[in-house]
Amino acid sequence: MSTDKRDGASDDLDLPPAEDAISTGAAADSADSDERLKGLPRLLRYAKLIIDGADHIEERLIAEVDELCPQLPFNVAWAIGRSLEAALALADELDRLAAAKNEPVLRGIADSVRLVSLPTPSTDEYFELHRRVGKALVQALQLGVRHADEELCSDLEGFAYGWAALPACTHVLPKLVSAASNAERLGYRMAEHRIVAAKAEIRRKLREAEERRNIEKAEDRATTAEQQTEAAVDTIPEHHLVVARLSDQEMKSPKLRDIIGPLKDVINTALPLVPTPPLHEARNALMFEFPYAVDVIDFALADLVGRTTVRFRPLLIRGDAGAGKSRFARRLAEVCGLHVWRTDASRSDGAVFGGTDRRWYSSEPCHSFLAIAQGRIANPLVLIDEIEKAATRSDYGRLWDCLLGFLEPETNCRYPDPALQTNLDLSQVSYVATTNSLDPLPSPIRDRFRIATFPKPTAKDLNALLPAVIADLARERGLDRNWVPPLDCAEREAVAKHWPGGSVRRLRRIVEAILRERDIRASRN
Repeated sequence: MSTDKRDGASDDLDLPPAEDAISTGAAADSADSDERLKGLPRLLRYAKLIIDGADHIEERLIAEVDELCPQLPFNVAWAIGRSLEAALALADELDRLAAAKNEPVLRGIADSVRLVSLPTPSTDEYFELHRRVGKALVQALQLGVRHADEELCSDLEGFAYGWAALPACTHVLPKLVSAASNAERLGYRMAEHRIVAAKAEIRRKLREAEERRNIEKAEDRATTAEQQTEAAVDTIPEHHLVVARLSDQEMKSPKLRDIIGPLKDVINTALPLVPTPPLHEARNALMFEFPYAVDVIDFALADLVGRTTVRFRPLLIRGDAGAGKSRFARRLAEVCGLHVWRTDASRSDGAVFGGTDRRWYSSEPCHSFLAIAQGRIANPLVLIDEIEKAATRSDYGRLWDCLLGFLEPETNCRYPDPALQTNLDLSQVSYVATTNSLDPLPSPIRDRFRIATFPKPTAKDLNALLPAVIADLARERGLDRNWVPPLDCAEREAVAKHWPGGSVRRLRRIVEAILRERDIRASRN
Protein backbone atom coordinates (compact mmCIF):
# COMPACT_ATOMS: atom_id res chain seq x y z
CA MET A 1 0.00 0.00 0.00
CA SER A 2 1.31 3.46 -0.80
CA THR A 3 2.41 5.57 2.16
CA ASP A 4 2.03 9.01 0.56
CA LYS A 5 -1.67 9.49 1.46
CA ARG A 6 -2.18 8.05 4.86
CA ASP A 7 -3.99 9.01 8.09
CA GLY A 8 -6.05 11.80 6.61
CA ALA A 9 -3.28 13.41 4.56
CA SER A 10 -4.25 15.66 1.66
CA ASP A 11 -5.33 13.87 -1.49
CA ASP A 12 -3.06 16.14 -3.51
CA LEU A 13 0.11 15.40 -1.49
CA ASP A 14 2.89 14.15 -3.78
CA LEU A 15 6.37 13.74 -2.29
CA PRO A 16 9.36 14.04 -4.67
CA PRO A 17 10.71 10.60 -5.62
CA ALA A 18 14.21 11.58 -4.46
CA GLU A 19 12.99 11.96 -0.88
CA ASP A 20 10.97 8.74 -0.76
CA ALA A 21 13.90 6.42 -0.07
CA ILE A 22 15.49 8.27 2.85
CA SER A 23 13.23 11.05 4.15
CA THR A 24 10.15 8.87 4.21
CA GLY A 25 11.89 5.53 4.85
CA ALA A 26 9.13 4.35 7.23
CA ALA A 27 11.34 4.92 10.33
CA ALA A 28 14.92 4.86 11.43
CA ASP A 29 14.32 1.66 13.36
CA SER A 30 12.87 -1.49 11.81
CA ALA A 31 11.37 -2.47 15.17
CA ASP A 32 8.88 0.43 15.16
CA SER A 33 6.16 -1.58 13.43
CA ASP A 34 5.92 -4.35 16.02
CA GLU A 35 6.40 -4.24 19.79
CA ARG A 36 7.56 -7.87 19.77
CA LEU A 37 10.60 -7.02 17.64
CA LYS A 38 12.08 -4.55 20.11
CA GLY A 39 15.19 -5.95 21.75
CA LEU A 40 15.94 -8.36 18.89
CA PRO A 41 19.18 -8.03 16.90
CA ARG A 42 18.67 -5.88 13.82
CA LEU A 43 19.30 -8.81 11.44
CA LEU A 44 16.45 -10.81 13.03
CA ARG A 45 14.13 -7.81 12.93
CA TYR A 46 14.59 -7.54 9.17
CA ALA A 47 14.17 -11.30 8.80
CA LYS A 48 10.79 -11.03 10.59
CA LEU A 49 9.71 -8.14 8.36
CA ILE A 50 10.51 -10.30 5.31
CA ILE A 51 8.53 -13.23 6.79
CA ASP A 52 5.52 -10.96 7.35
CA GLY A 53 5.72 -9.52 3.81
CA ALA A 54 6.17 -5.96 5.10
CA ASP A 55 6.33 -3.05 2.67
CA HIS A 56 9.30 -0.73 2.12
CA ILE A 57 11.93 -2.94 3.75
CA GLU A 58 14.74 -1.50 1.64
CA GLU A 59 13.54 2.03 2.46
CA ARG A 60 13.77 1.23 6.17
CA LEU A 61 17.38 0.13 5.73
CA ILE A 62 18.22 3.19 3.66
CA ALA A 63 16.76 5.40 6.41
CA GLU A 64 18.78 3.64 9.11
CA VAL A 65 22.02 3.99 7.17
CA ASP A 66 21.28 7.65 6.51
CA GLU A 67 20.72 8.26 10.21
CA LEU A 68 24.03 6.68 11.23
CA CYS A 69 26.07 7.81 8.21
CA PRO A 70 24.36 10.90 6.74
CA GLN A 71 24.70 11.44 3.00
CA LEU A 72 26.87 8.36 2.50
CA PRO A 73 27.43 8.20 -1.31
CA PHE A 74 27.13 4.39 -1.37
CA ASN A 75 23.75 4.66 0.37
CA VAL A 76 22.54 7.30 -2.07
CA ALA A 77 23.65 5.10 -4.99
CA TRP A 78 21.68 2.14 -3.63
CA ALA A 79 18.63 4.32 -2.93
CA ILE A 80 18.61 5.52 -6.55
CA GLY A 81 19.61 2.39 -8.46
CA ARG A 82 18.52 -0.45 -6.17
CA SER A 83 20.96 -2.78 -7.93
CA LEU A 84 22.68 -5.76 -6.33
CA GLU A 85 26.08 -4.26 -7.09
CA ALA A 86 25.17 -1.02 -5.31
CA ALA A 87 23.83 -2.94 -2.30
CA LEU A 88 26.97 -5.07 -1.95
CA ALA A 89 29.19 -2.03 -2.36
CA LEU A 90 27.24 -0.30 0.43
CA ALA A 91 27.62 -3.37 2.67
CA ASP A 92 31.40 -3.46 2.09
CA GLU A 93 31.68 0.25 2.87
CA LEU A 94 29.71 -0.21 6.10
CA ASP A 95 32.07 -3.03 7.12
CA ARG A 96 35.04 -0.74 6.44
CA LEU A 97 33.51 2.07 8.50
CA ALA A 98 32.68 -0.36 11.30
CA ALA A 99 36.34 -1.34 11.57
CA ALA A 100 37.63 2.20 11.16
CA LYS A 101 35.26 3.78 13.68
CA ASN A 102 34.94 0.74 15.98
CA GLU A 103 31.13 0.76 15.60
CA PRO A 104 29.84 -2.86 15.57
CA VAL A 105 26.29 -1.67 14.82
CA LEU A 106 27.39 -0.90 11.25
CA ARG A 107 28.29 -4.59 10.73
CA GLY A 108 24.74 -5.56 11.66
CA ILE A 109 23.38 -3.08 9.11
CA ALA A 110 25.83 -4.36 6.48
CA ASP A 111 24.59 -7.94 6.96
CA SER A 112 20.99 -6.65 6.85
CA VAL A 113 21.70 -5.03 3.46
CA ARG A 114 23.06 -8.35 2.20
CA LEU A 115 20.07 -10.18 3.68
CA VAL A 116 17.51 -8.21 1.68
CA SER A 117 19.60 -7.99 -1.50
CA LEU A 118 21.34 -11.30 -2.20
CA PRO A 119 19.79 -13.58 -4.84
CA THR A 120 19.19 -17.28 -4.31
CA PRO A 121 22.63 -18.93 -4.71
CA SER A 122 22.89 -20.84 -7.99
CA THR A 123 26.67 -20.63 -8.41
CA ASP A 124 29.70 -20.06 -6.17
CA GLU A 125 29.76 -16.35 -6.96
CA TYR A 126 28.10 -15.17 -3.74
CA PHE A 127 28.62 -18.30 -1.66
CA GLU A 128 30.86 -16.67 0.95
CA LEU A 129 28.45 -13.77 1.38
CA HIS A 130 25.54 -16.20 1.85
CA ARG A 131 27.62 -18.15 4.35
CA ARG A 132 28.49 -14.99 6.27
CA VAL A 133 24.83 -13.92 6.57
CA GLY A 134 23.83 -17.47 7.55
CA LYS A 135 26.36 -17.54 10.40
CA ALA A 136 25.20 -14.13 11.58
CA LEU A 137 21.56 -15.30 11.55
CA VAL A 138 22.32 -18.42 13.61
CA GLN A 139 24.41 -16.50 16.13
CA ALA A 140 21.73 -13.81 16.46
CA LEU A 141 19.08 -16.54 16.89
CA GLN A 142 21.04 -18.16 19.74
CA LEU A 143 21.56 -14.87 21.57
CA GLY A 144 18.59 -12.70 20.69
CA VAL A 145 15.35 -14.65 21.18
CA ARG A 146 15.59 -15.71 24.81
CA HIS A 147 12.67 -13.52 25.84
CA ALA A 148 10.63 -13.71 22.61
CA ASP A 149 7.33 -15.56 22.33
CA GLU A 150 7.20 -19.05 20.84
CA GLU A 151 5.52 -17.99 17.59
CA LEU A 152 8.21 -15.39 16.89
CA CYS A 153 11.00 -17.85 17.78
CA SER A 154 9.48 -20.43 15.44
CA ASP A 155 9.30 -17.99 12.52
CA LEU A 156 12.88 -16.81 12.98
CA GLU A 157 14.26 -20.31 13.52
CA GLY A 158 12.66 -21.53 10.29
CA PHE A 159 14.01 -18.53 8.38
CA ALA A 160 17.58 -18.90 9.73
CA TYR A 161 17.90 -22.59 8.96
CA GLY A 162 16.06 -22.16 5.67
CA TRP A 163 18.74 -19.63 4.68
CA ALA A 164 21.47 -22.06 5.73
CA ALA A 165 19.95 -24.80 3.54
CA LEU A 166 19.59 -22.64 0.40
CA PRO A 167 22.77 -23.78 -1.44
CA ALA A 168 21.67 -27.45 -1.21
CA CYS A 169 18.09 -26.85 -2.33
CA THR A 170 18.32 -24.54 -5.32
CA HIS A 171 16.92 -27.29 -7.60
CA VAL A 172 13.54 -27.25 -5.78
CA LEU A 173 13.26 -23.47 -5.31
CA PRO A 174 11.74 -20.86 -7.65
CA LYS A 175 14.19 -19.11 -9.94
CA LEU A 176 14.73 -15.35 -10.00
CA VAL A 177 13.49 -15.03 -6.41
CA SER A 178 15.52 -13.39 -3.66
CA ALA A 179 17.39 -15.55 -1.18
CA ALA A 180 15.36 -14.09 1.70
CA SER A 181 12.02 -15.04 0.11
CA ASN A 182 13.21 -18.57 -0.61
CA ALA A 183 14.68 -18.89 2.91
CA GLU A 184 11.27 -18.16 4.42
CA ARG A 185 9.59 -20.66 2.07
CA LEU A 186 12.21 -23.35 2.64
CA GLY A 187 12.23 -22.91 6.43
CA TYR A 188 8.49 -23.49 6.57
CA ARG A 189 8.77 -26.64 4.45
CA MET A 190 11.51 -27.99 6.72
CA ALA A 191 9.17 -27.69 9.73
CA GLU A 192 5.91 -28.57 7.98
CA HIS A 193 5.50 -32.07 9.41
CA ARG A 194 6.43 -30.96 12.92
CA ILE A 195 3.84 -28.18 12.71
CA VAL A 196 1.13 -30.63 11.62
CA ALA A 197 2.02 -33.00 14.47
CA ALA A 198 2.00 -30.16 17.01
CA LYS A 199 -1.42 -28.96 15.82
CA ALA A 200 -2.81 -32.49 16.09
CA GLU A 201 -1.50 -32.75 19.65
CA ILE A 202 -3.06 -29.39 20.57
CA ARG A 203 -6.42 -30.44 19.08
CA ARG A 204 -6.29 -33.67 21.09
CA LYS A 205 -5.60 -31.82 24.34
CA LEU A 206 -8.38 -29.31 23.61
CA ARG A 207 -10.85 -32.15 23.00
CA GLU A 208 -9.87 -33.81 26.27
CA ALA A 209 -10.14 -30.53 28.18
CA GLU A 210 -13.52 -29.82 26.60
CA GLU A 211 -14.77 -33.28 27.56
CA ARG A 212 -13.63 -32.74 31.16
CA ARG A 213 -15.39 -29.36 31.29
CA ASN A 214 -18.60 -30.88 29.92
CA ILE A 215 -18.53 -33.58 32.59
CA GLU A 216 -17.98 -31.00 35.32
CA LYS A 217 -20.81 -28.82 34.01
CA ALA A 218 -23.18 -31.79 33.91
CA GLU A 219 -22.35 -32.65 37.52
CA ASP A 220 -22.87 -29.04 38.70
CA ARG A 221 -26.39 -28.66 37.26
CA ALA A 222 -28.33 -29.19 40.47
CA THR A 223 -30.18 -26.00 41.33
CA THR A 224 -33.77 -25.15 40.38
CA ALA A 225 -32.68 -22.03 38.51
CA GLU A 226 -30.43 -24.03 36.23
CA GLN A 227 -33.19 -26.56 35.61
CA GLN A 228 -35.50 -23.73 34.60
CA THR A 229 -32.85 -22.34 32.26
CA GLU A 230 -32.37 -25.73 30.62
CA ALA A 231 -36.13 -26.11 30.20
CA ALA A 232 -36.32 -22.71 28.54
CA VAL A 233 -33.85 -23.83 25.87
CA ASP A 234 -36.40 -26.33 24.57
CA THR A 235 -38.90 -23.52 23.92
CA ILE A 236 -36.60 -21.27 21.85
CA PRO A 237 -38.34 -20.46 18.53
CA GLU A 238 -36.63 -21.22 15.26
CA HIS A 239 -34.05 -18.64 14.18
CA HIS A 240 -33.79 -17.24 17.71
CA LEU A 241 -30.96 -17.43 20.22
CA VAL A 242 -30.61 -16.92 23.98
CA VAL A 243 -27.37 -14.96 24.26
CA ALA A 244 -27.17 -14.46 28.05
CA ARG A 245 -28.58 -16.60 30.86
CA LEU A 246 -28.68 -15.61 34.53
CA SER A 247 -30.56 -17.20 37.43
CA ASP A 248 -33.29 -15.35 39.29
CA GLN A 249 -30.93 -14.95 42.22
CA GLU A 250 -28.26 -13.34 40.02
CA MET A 251 -30.82 -11.05 38.39
CA LYS A 252 -31.75 -9.72 41.86
CA SER A 253 -28.16 -9.38 43.05
CA PRO A 254 -27.33 -5.82 44.28
CA LYS A 255 -23.92 -6.08 42.60
CA LEU A 256 -25.54 -6.60 39.20
CA ARG A 257 -28.49 -4.23 39.55
CA ASP A 258 -26.82 -1.23 37.90
CA ILE A 259 -25.27 -3.36 35.16
CA ILE A 260 -28.40 -5.36 34.33
CA GLY A 261 -30.80 -2.40 34.44
CA PRO A 262 -30.67 -1.38 30.74
CA LEU A 263 -29.91 -4.98 29.64
CA LYS A 264 -32.62 -6.97 31.41
CA ASP A 265 -34.78 -7.24 28.28
CA VAL A 266 -32.07 -9.21 26.44
CA ILE A 267 -31.06 -11.54 29.29
CA ASN A 268 -32.82 -14.94 29.46
CA THR A 269 -34.64 -13.86 26.28
CA ALA A 270 -34.73 -15.58 22.90
CA LEU A 271 -33.56 -12.86 20.50
CA PRO A 272 -34.32 -13.04 16.77
CA LEU A 273 -31.68 -13.74 14.15
CA VAL A 274 -32.05 -11.48 11.10
CA PRO A 275 -32.86 -13.66 8.07
CA THR A 276 -30.70 -13.54 4.96
CA PRO A 277 -32.20 -11.11 2.42
CA PRO A 278 -32.48 -11.92 -1.31
CA LEU A 279 -28.81 -11.72 -2.26
CA HIS A 280 -29.44 -10.29 -5.72
CA GLU A 281 -31.32 -7.36 -4.16
CA ALA A 282 -28.54 -6.74 -1.63
CA ARG A 283 -25.93 -6.91 -4.39
CA ASN A 284 -27.81 -4.45 -6.61
CA ALA A 285 -28.24 -2.00 -3.71
CA LEU A 286 -24.53 -2.08 -2.88
CA MET A 287 -23.48 -1.85 -6.55
CA PHE A 288 -25.62 1.30 -6.90
CA GLU A 289 -23.56 2.98 -4.17
CA PHE A 290 -20.17 1.31 -4.79
CA PRO A 291 -20.00 0.55 -8.53
CA TYR A 292 -16.19 0.43 -8.40
CA ALA A 293 -16.07 -2.30 -5.72
CA VAL A 294 -17.94 -5.18 -7.36
CA ASP A 295 -15.28 -7.74 -6.41
CA VAL A 296 -15.43 -6.76 -2.73
CA ILE A 297 -19.24 -6.86 -2.75
CA ASP A 298 -19.28 -10.37 -4.21
CA PHE A 299 -16.51 -11.49 -1.82
CA ALA A 300 -18.50 -10.31 1.21
CA LEU A 301 -21.93 -11.58 0.11
CA ALA A 302 -20.55 -15.00 -0.83
CA ASP A 303 -20.55 -15.75 2.91
CA LEU A 304 -24.36 -15.66 2.93
CA VAL A 305 -24.93 -18.15 0.12
CA GLY A 306 -27.01 -21.01 1.50
CA ARG A 307 -27.51 -19.38 4.93
CA THR A 308 -30.96 -18.78 6.40
CA THR A 309 -29.76 -16.05 8.79
CA VAL A 310 -27.11 -13.36 8.32
CA ARG A 311 -23.63 -13.95 9.66
CA PHE A 312 -20.36 -12.88 8.04
CA ARG A 313 -17.07 -14.52 8.87
CA PRO A 314 -14.53 -11.96 10.18
CA LEU A 315 -13.77 -9.59 7.30
CA LEU A 316 -10.86 -7.13 7.08
CA ILE A 317 -11.25 -4.42 4.44
CA ARG A 318 -7.92 -2.88 3.42
CA GLY A 319 -7.71 0.24 1.28
CA ASP A 320 -6.47 3.81 0.95
CA ALA A 321 -7.92 6.59 3.09
CA GLY A 322 -11.05 8.10 1.57
CA ALA A 323 -11.96 5.06 -0.56
CA GLY A 324 -15.19 4.49 1.40
CA LYS A 325 -14.24 1.38 3.43
CA SER A 326 -16.11 2.32 6.63
CA ARG A 327 -19.19 3.44 4.76
CA PHE A 328 -19.19 0.22 2.74
CA ALA A 329 -19.03 -1.86 5.93
CA ARG A 330 -21.95 0.09 7.41
CA ARG A 331 -24.05 -0.15 4.25
CA LEU A 332 -23.27 -3.88 3.94
CA ALA A 333 -24.85 -4.38 7.36
CA GLU A 334 -27.79 -2.07 6.70
CA VAL A 335 -28.61 -3.64 3.34
CA CYS A 336 -28.69 -7.04 5.08
CA GLY A 337 -30.94 -5.69 7.85
CA LEU A 338 -28.31 -5.78 10.65
CA HIS A 339 -27.79 -3.34 13.47
CA VAL A 340 -24.30 -1.76 13.36
CA TRP A 341 -22.10 -1.10 16.39
CA ARG A 342 -19.04 0.99 15.51
CA THR A 343 -15.84 0.89 17.57
CA ASP A 344 -12.99 3.32 16.89
CA ALA A 345 -9.88 1.17 17.38
CA SER A 346 -7.67 4.17 18.17
CA ARG A 347 -9.83 4.91 21.23
CA SER A 348 -10.40 1.37 22.42
CA ASP A 349 -8.37 -1.18 24.34
CA GLY A 350 -8.93 -4.75 25.48
CA ALA A 351 -10.52 -3.74 28.79
CA VAL A 352 -13.05 -1.50 27.05
CA PHE A 353 -13.97 -3.79 24.15
CA GLY A 354 -13.90 -7.05 26.13
CA GLY A 355 -15.85 -5.69 29.11
CA THR A 356 -14.75 -4.55 32.57
CA ASP A 357 -14.97 -6.58 35.74
CA ARG A 358 -18.02 -6.01 37.97
CA ARG A 359 -15.78 -4.90 40.86
CA TRP A 360 -15.11 -1.61 39.05
CA TYR A 361 -17.57 1.26 39.47
CA SER A 362 -17.63 1.74 35.67
CA SER A 363 -18.21 -1.94 34.93
CA GLU A 364 -19.98 -2.77 31.68
CA PRO A 365 -20.32 -5.86 29.45
CA CYS A 366 -18.33 -6.43 26.28
CA HIS A 367 -19.09 -4.35 23.19
CA SER A 368 -20.53 -7.31 21.31
CA PHE A 369 -23.23 -7.80 23.95
CA LEU A 370 -23.90 -4.05 24.05
CA ALA A 371 -24.43 -4.23 20.27
CA ILE A 372 -26.90 -7.07 20.79
CA ALA A 373 -28.74 -5.12 23.49
CA GLN A 374 -28.89 -1.95 21.41
CA GLY A 375 -30.16 -3.71 18.28
CA ARG A 376 -32.27 -6.32 20.12
CA ILE A 377 -31.08 -8.97 17.69
CA ALA A 378 -28.67 -11.84 18.24
CA ASN A 379 -26.62 -11.22 15.09
CA PRO A 380 -25.56 -7.54 14.87
CA LEU A 381 -22.46 -6.39 13.00
CA VAL A 382 -19.55 -4.94 14.99
CA LEU A 383 -17.48 -2.51 12.88
CA ILE A 384 -13.92 -1.97 14.12
CA ASP A 385 -12.70 1.13 12.33
CA GLU A 386 -8.98 1.68 11.59
CA ILE A 387 -7.89 -1.44 13.45
CA GLU A 388 -4.23 -0.79 12.63
CA LYS A 389 -4.33 2.29 14.91
CA ALA A 390 -5.18 0.32 18.06
CA ALA A 391 -2.86 1.11 20.96
CA THR A 392 0.11 -1.21 21.32
CA ARG A 393 0.53 -0.62 25.06
CA SER A 394 -0.64 -3.51 27.20
CA ASP A 395 -1.55 -1.64 30.42
CA TYR A 396 -5.22 -2.53 30.00
CA GLY A 397 -4.80 -5.28 27.42
CA ARG A 398 -4.30 -4.73 23.69
CA LEU A 399 -7.43 -4.60 21.56
CA TRP A 400 -5.76 -6.99 19.07
CA ASP A 401 -5.26 -9.65 21.76
CA CYS A 402 -8.78 -9.21 23.13
CA LEU A 403 -10.32 -9.66 19.68
CA LEU A 404 -8.97 -13.19 19.29
CA GLY A 405 -11.58 -14.59 21.69
CA PHE A 406 -14.41 -12.96 19.72
CA LEU A 407 -13.20 -14.12 16.29
CA GLU A 408 -12.68 -17.82 17.10
CA PRO A 409 -15.79 -20.08 16.82
CA GLU A 410 -14.38 -22.22 19.63
CA THR A 411 -14.49 -19.33 22.12
CA ASN A 412 -17.12 -16.84 20.93
CA CYS A 413 -19.99 -19.26 21.60
CA ARG A 414 -19.12 -19.24 25.32
CA TYR A 415 -17.44 -15.89 25.91
CA PRO A 416 -16.90 -15.30 29.69
CA ASP A 417 -18.17 -11.75 30.16
CA PRO A 418 -16.32 -10.12 33.11
CA ALA A 419 -19.19 -7.80 34.07
CA LEU A 420 -22.08 -10.31 34.01
CA GLN A 421 -19.73 -13.17 35.01
CA THR A 422 -21.55 -15.64 32.80
CA ASN A 423 -20.85 -17.20 29.40
CA LEU A 424 -22.40 -15.35 26.45
CA ASP A 425 -23.27 -16.96 23.13
CA LEU A 426 -21.79 -14.46 20.64
CA SER A 427 -21.44 -17.00 17.85
CA GLN A 428 -23.79 -15.13 15.47
CA VAL A 429 -22.16 -11.68 15.77
CA SER A 430 -20.37 -10.52 12.59
CA TYR A 431 -17.08 -8.61 12.77
CA VAL A 432 -15.85 -6.30 10.02
CA ALA A 433 -12.67 -4.24 10.43
CA THR A 434 -11.12 -1.57 8.23
CA THR A 435 -7.44 -0.70 7.84
CA ASN A 436 -5.17 1.44 5.70
CA SER A 437 -2.26 -0.98 6.08
CA LEU A 438 -1.65 -4.57 7.20
CA ASP A 439 1.90 -3.89 8.44
CA PRO A 440 1.13 -3.00 12.09
CA LEU A 441 -1.27 -5.92 12.58
CA PRO A 442 0.12 -9.00 14.34
CA SER A 443 -0.08 -12.26 12.41
CA PRO A 444 -2.69 -13.89 14.76
CA ILE A 445 -5.14 -11.11 13.86
CA ARG A 446 -4.44 -11.33 10.11
CA ASP A 447 -4.87 -15.12 10.21
CA ARG A 448 -8.38 -14.84 11.63
CA PHE A 449 -9.73 -12.30 9.13
CA ARG A 450 -10.63 -12.77 5.50
CA ILE A 451 -8.85 -9.87 3.76
CA ALA A 452 -10.40 -7.87 0.92
CA THR A 453 -8.68 -4.96 -0.84
CA PHE A 454 -11.06 -2.04 -1.34
CA PRO A 455 -10.27 -0.04 -4.51
CA LYS A 456 -10.45 3.68 -5.07
CA PRO A 457 -12.78 4.86 -7.85
CA THR A 458 -11.47 6.52 -10.98
CA ALA A 459 -12.82 9.36 -13.07
CA LYS A 460 -14.57 6.74 -15.24
CA ASP A 461 -16.79 5.88 -12.24
CA LEU A 462 -18.06 9.46 -11.77
CA ASN A 463 -21.39 9.06 -13.60
CA ALA A 464 -22.13 5.85 -11.68
CA LEU A 465 -21.19 7.40 -8.33
CA LEU A 466 -23.10 10.68 -8.55
CA PRO A 467 -26.65 9.25 -8.07
CA ALA A 468 -25.56 7.36 -4.95
CA VAL A 469 -23.71 10.36 -3.52
CA ILE A 470 -26.71 12.65 -4.09
CA ALA A 471 -29.07 10.07 -2.58
CA ASP A 472 -26.84 9.73 0.48
CA LEU A 473 -26.62 13.52 0.96
CA ALA A 474 -30.39 13.79 0.62
CA ARG A 475 -30.83 11.08 3.25
CA GLU A 476 -28.51 12.98 5.62
CA ARG A 477 -30.63 16.10 5.13
CA GLY A 478 -33.79 14.15 5.85
CA LEU A 479 -35.08 14.69 2.29
CA ASP A 480 -36.62 12.30 -0.17
CA ARG A 481 -34.19 11.61 -3.01
CA ASN A 482 -36.78 12.82 -5.55
CA TRP A 483 -36.59 16.32 -4.02
CA VAL A 484 -32.94 16.68 -5.04
CA PRO A 485 -32.66 16.90 -8.86
CA PRO A 486 -29.62 15.34 -10.56
CA LEU A 487 -26.71 17.60 -11.43
CA ASP A 488 -27.03 19.46 -14.72
CA CYS A 489 -24.30 19.48 -17.38
CA ALA A 490 -22.49 22.51 -15.96
CA GLU A 491 -22.50 21.08 -12.47
CA ARG A 492 -21.22 17.72 -13.72
CA GLU A 493 -18.40 19.46 -15.57
CA ALA A 494 -17.49 21.34 -12.39
CA VAL A 495 -17.35 18.08 -10.43
CA ALA A 496 -15.26 16.36 -13.13
CA LYS A 497 -12.84 19.29 -13.17
CA HIS A 498 -12.17 19.13 -9.43
CA TRP A 499 -12.39 15.36 -8.92
CA PRO A 500 -10.05 13.27 -11.11
CA GLY A 501 -10.80 10.14 -9.10
CA GLY A 502 -9.59 8.78 -5.78
CA SER A 503 -11.19 9.80 -2.50
CA VAL A 504 -14.97 9.37 -2.33
CA ARG A 505 -14.91 11.63 0.72
CA ARG A 506 -13.53 14.43 -1.45
CA LEU A 507 -16.20 13.78 -4.09
CA ARG A 508 -18.93 14.07 -1.44
CA ARG A 509 -17.54 17.42 -0.30
CA ILE A 510 -17.52 18.75 -3.87
CA VAL A 511 -21.11 17.63 -4.56
CA GLU A 512 -22.23 18.99 -1.19
CA ALA A 513 -20.70 22.38 -2.03
CA ILE A 514 -22.52 22.42 -5.40
CA LEU A 515 -25.87 21.54 -3.77
CA ARG A 516 -25.30 24.25 -1.16
CA GLU A 517 -24.58 26.81 -3.87
CA ARG A 518 -27.71 25.63 -5.71
CA ASP A 519 -29.78 26.25 -2.55
CA ILE A 520 -28.29 29.74 -2.13
CA ARG A 521 -29.16 30.67 -5.72
CA ALA A 522 -32.69 29.33 -5.30
CA SER A 523 -33.28 31.41 -2.14
CA ARG A 524 -32.10 34.56 -3.91
CA ASN A 525 -34.52 33.99 -6.78
